[in-house]
Amino acid sequence: MAAVFFLTAAIVSFMHQSPAVAAVRSYRLKVVHEYPHDTGSYTQGLFIHDGQMYESTGQYGSSTFRKVDIDSGRPLRKLDFSGKYFVEGSCVLGNDLYILTWTNRVAFIYDISTLEYKSTKSYPREGWGLTTDGSSLIASDGSATLYFMTPDLQVTRRLTVRLAGRPMRFLNELEYIDGMIWANVYTSDLILIINPDTGNVEGTVDCTGLLPDSLRSSSTDVLNGIAHDTSTGRIYLTGKNWPRLYEVKLEEK
Repeated sequence: MAAVFFLTAAIVSFMHQSPAVAAVRSYRLKVVHEYPHDTGSYTQGLFIHDGQMYESTGQYGSSTFRKVDIDSGRPLRKLDFSGKYFVEGSCVLGNDLYILTWTNRVAFIYDISTLEYKSTKSYPREGWGLTTDGSSLIASDGSATLYFMTPDLQVTRRLTVRLAGRPMRFLNELEYIDGMIWANVYTSDLILIINPDTGNVEGTVDCTGLLPDSLRSSSTDVLNGIAHDTSTGRIYLTGKNWPRLYEVKLEEK
């Protein structure tokens, strides 16, 4: 991860200064339901595949990949990684599960049906977020750039994400929802909704206060984790070491 930068106030200030952002839709959240979430999960990647939630968690010495029971927050199955690896984003393309690492410069590939290991591939940059549009892998590295890759991790396209023409850095966990890329902005309570063709931010989601102060502790970390169930349309959000997972809907401001 990068050093901590608190970006929300600067982003809001910039949006008020520039009339060019009038086309950017602003959303707030409505919580539909909340579920337990393991406070030991330093959430790096979150997704739903065939109705089942999966989560990759970071930190050296405690990185995991989990098949998660939504109702209880407990892992139905868990893969533990060597202490030298800091696990990051994850997603499924085809029948392959891809798991990035932060600075180890490798990605792991598993069979999603069995969670059996298949291979380790070289990865030439920091691993942060990962998602897919169904044909390409889409990755972030903490910059304003998204990388579209083949299943062999070869980059086919680079996309600069801009809000009113301004590059938006610290793109982290990603999710592909209804033809758009959703991205957490690291250390902020902001989610960007990005056009994958232009890189332009077409919507911002203000997640301020999603986890109330009464549920925070000294180990509670930042918002990070977006999952979309394509069969139901449900959207789930959580954060690093959060005690809750939230099903949410967007309401336009």
